[in-house]
Amino acid sequence: MKRVRDLEDHSCEESMPCMQRIIAVNAACISNPPPGNNAEGNIIPIINRYFYIPEEDIDLTNGVTIPANLFYGDDGNPVTEFMLFRPNGYVNLYINAVMQEGGIYTVTTDSLTLNPYATTIFAGTPIILESLGFTTT
Repeated sequence: MKRVRDLEDHSCEESMPCMQRIIAVNAACISNPPPGNNAEGNIIPIINRYFYIPEEDIDLTNGVTIPANLFYGDDGNPVTEFMLFRPNGYVNLYINAVMQEGGIYTVTTDSLTLNPYATTIFAGTPIILESLGFTTT
């Protein structure tokens, strides 16, 4: 058994590998700057977020469908449907601020469906749906 005094004699740094320091370079040393945007237009992202905090536990044993009208938009107003961007977009789902795997849910303009899983989403757990799309100018 090590005593406190023994631990004080050996620092953690002795067993850690030594890394070289990164030295900043003067930007004038870079001879070839990266090329500019050669695209014929700009890609503009469009992001919509929808928020739902259930008032009761949600049992996912048999799966569940949550209607879009239970969600609120970024502006705090209720929504009637989700804006989805197909084919130039995608949707992310966050439950309790953790991004979920794409295969556990499906989204339509009318609802979010969570596949069956042996778990519960507890009341008060934030559910956030993020819909991202891209357009060009």
